Amino acid sequence: MTTLNNIAWVTDSTSSLSEEFIKENHIYVVPLSIIFGEEAYLEGVDITAEDFYPKLAASKVLPKTSQPAIGEFVELYQKLKEQYKHAIAIHASSALTGTYQASVAASSMVDFKVDVIDSKIGSFPLGRMVEKGIELQKEGKSYDEIVSHLRTLPDKANLYMAPGSLEQLHKGGRLSTTQVIIGSLIKLKLIVRFDDGKVVLFDKIRTERKVKERLFQILEEASGNVREASVIHGNVQQLANEWQAELQQRFPDISFTTTTFSPVAGTHTGQGTIGLAWVNE
Repeated sequence: MTTLNNIAWVTDSTSSLSEEFIKENHIYVVPLSIIFGEEAYLEGVDITAEDFYPKLAASKVLPKTSQPAIGEFVELYQKLKEQYKHAIAIHASSALTGTYQASVAASSMVDFKVDVIDSKIGSFPLGRMVEKGIELQKEGKSYDEIVSHLRTLPDKANLYMAPGSLEQLHKGGRLSTTQVIIGSLIKLKLIVRFDDGKVVLFDKIRTERKVKERLFQILEEASGNVREASVIHGNVQQLANEWQAELQQRFPDISFTTTTFSPVAGTHTGQGTIGLAWVNE
């Protein structure tokens, strides 16, 4: 049976886990950075989502994001080695950030067993994977059982969204120039989704109202396998709350929450982004 100091849980700041959950479960969160010109902020440490979005709106330059240095992971794993038998680290998609690669490299430099998992996604589904691992640990599952279950989850994770800013997705190299030009010319709303870790164009929609209908329809098609889902948003809490209430009525068997896109994700998708995310059962 797994004892609680058997496993150290590690993730990064894009997981959007609540402060309360992190503290209660002693999760080690390695922050990514957001850089506005000369000023660098550690996500969740120096800057919260509440502070970030108004700053993003006011900024003339598009901020950059930066993954944690390998040294930060090396330091963390050396410290954890003294307190835990092994660690499980779950990170944002390796196709979008080098955080996973830095974590893997650091774990091989420290003589400490760390299973590093590429979530192939971020935000709510990434946080959900950490929560699921901790649930399994509390149920007394063995370390190997927990790791093998967690490794099945990245391919079951879904995130569909209408980005608030196509320009930002393009500048960050997440969408091609052609997709952005087409989208801007005919004032289309694009829906993008994660596919094997990458952000890809999923659909082109004419109006805001149709975006909501389309996203709800996508969830409806998947709903037989969904127990929990979240309305992901870039600083549009009121709209997210309205969606949540409507979804809860429409899908009473699914439990809905809202999740603010973390500053690093928001840098690429922009203010006003809205979408739905879940992990299939």
